[in-house]
Amino acid sequence: MELTHIAVWTNDLERLRNFYVTWFHGKSKEKYVNPRKGFASYFITFENGVALEIMQRIDITDSLPGRDYIGLSHFAFSLGTKEKVDEMIERFRKVGYRITGEPRMTGDGFYEGVFLDPDGNLIEVVA
Repeated sequence: MELTHIAVWTNDLERLRNFYVTWFHGKSKEKYVNPRKGFASYFITFENGVALEIMQRIDITDSLPGRDYIGLSHFAFSLGTKEKVDEMIERFRKVGYRITGEPRMTGDGFYEGVFLDPDGNLIEVVA
């Protein structure tokens, strides 16, 4: 058994799609639209085959950016080295993304930095 994808709602499909394609080299499939339901989505697949489905529906508009809640906690992307984690956190800081966790060693053995994506989802970059 393997995880195939994780899905999140957004109010701005194009912005979030561009973020994950640009910063994490995701490959986007064509946009799916169901006008009857007011629904649209993209599947973005990453190097290891796992995908992120970003979805938008006209009746889903509320969010809890940057806060803990029952449900999705964060996404984590492995960058391979501490240096790459430090570099990426600095790149995000320079372009104005909110850094919520400076690079550090965690109790479970990861070196990680944490920031918010454009919708306020927590993203960990780890080594």
